[in-house]
Amino acid sequence: MPASDREPDELATRIAELMPRAKADLTELVAVPSVADPRQYPPEECRKAAQWVADAFTEAGLHDVHLAETPDGSHAVVGHRPAPAGAPTVLLYCHYDVQPPLDDAAWTSPPFTLTERDGRWYGRGTADCKGNIVMHLTALRALGDDIPVGVKFVAEGSEEQGTGGLEAYVAEYPEQFLADALLVCDTGNAAVGTGTATTSLRGLTNVVVTVDTLAGEVHSGMFGGPAPDALAALVQILSTLRDPKTGATRVDGLDGAGTWEGAGYDEDRFRADAGVLDGVRLTGTGSVADRLWARPAVTVLGIDCPPVVGSSASIPATARARVSLRVPPGTDADAARRALTAHLEAAAPWGARVRVEAESTGAPFRAATDGPAYAALGRAMSDVYGRPMEFLGQGGSIPLCNVLAQAFPRAEIILMGVEEPQCLIHAPNESVDPSEIEHMAHVEALFLRAYGAAARR
Repeated sequence: MPASDREPDELATRIAELMPRAKADLTELVAVPSVADPRQYPPEECRKAAQWVADAFTEAGLHDVHLAETPDGSHAVVGHRPAPAGAPTVLLYCHYDVQPPLDDAAWTSPPFTLTERDGRWYGRGTADCKGNIVMHLTALRALGDDIPVGVKFVAEGSEEQGTGGLEAYVAEYPEQFLADALLVCDTGNAAVGTGTATTSLRGLTNVVVTVDTLAGEVHSGMFGGPAPDALAALVQILSTLRDPKTGATRVDGLDGAGTWEGAGYDEDRFRADAGVLDGVRLTGTGSVADRLWARPAVTVLGIDCPPVVGSSASIPATARARVSLRVPPGTDADAARRALTAHLEAAAPWGARVRVEAESTGAPFRAATDGPAYAALGRAMSDVYGRPMEFLGQGGSIPLCNVLAQAFPRAEIILMGVEEPQCLIHAPNESVDPSEIEHMAHVEALFLRAYGAAARR
């Protein structure tokens, strides 16, 4: 049997042997609460996670792995491995910062302690995106010195905050990231055991809307009725962002009728994946895929107002909300932000004063899939999962993809990773299926071999 026919089995064996180490690595990483928001966690925690990543990838064979400060104050971990003569170069991307745990009481096990339960590994970042860090490490360790391509590596330190540090750093130092294929590993498979590449991402714009109606809070008994209630005004404004019958997103000036032409998303599976309660209808119209990947979607992320416990018989003078708008490919994110701002301002009742402050904006993305890197990835996915690779959209946003596409228009950008719907990324009880780390590390290792071999023909 030719050596090339034995390589998948050899790599599979090595990766299986490396899985206890992968679990130990992920346990250490999850224990670091690397939330890139100094209002919630000390910045030293992110620095600790960054140094862990730098040390691990140095040990895995990369050169000059170091912490690079980006314009938003976060640190990207950057390293490389030179390409053999005539070989292409592949960029491996991930991020080490994580979402805050939200409500600790909603977690079945401590959020920053990796806990195995029902065959899955639980903890904040186990999937998004520390699981992808460990996937990269496992693939590189399995290959050892037998890597037929050049490797560039970057781990972002503020991706979850959307503050754009790495995007600005790439624009300033593009030579550090120039590659023929870019593996952006911050997505995942359609389901456990279904090899998937993500080909489109919705863009994102977040705003904070503040409503003022009174100089200060006043007694609801003495003034209630004619005195305008800021919280009630805010609720009315927010209600205009949804169609009252279907719940579809409705922002004046934005097209809400797009359609998705790729693989669909079964409604029953979506309900199960999203945890939709029995009897609760899905919002919007069209197919689930249309609503997820081809149309704008608004979400009220949070509201500042008096809490129920501790509230007094007073009329709120001020209230504010954080509003997120996801925008599909084909829609300009800045134009969407302007439309959302104008909509919120125009919806103010009773002459209430409305201020809308922009937080962050990221453009949508669509990948071209007809190049040699996608061909090599398709073969690797098929070898590992025993079925053709699927292509799906992603409702999330990764602004870096557009920065990379603009900087390197000839490079192929591939979005993949260990995340899948059961992971509950960004929510309490985030988890990862360890088989996805194992199988996707196998896919990555096979891809690096196949892509390097194809380029030399």
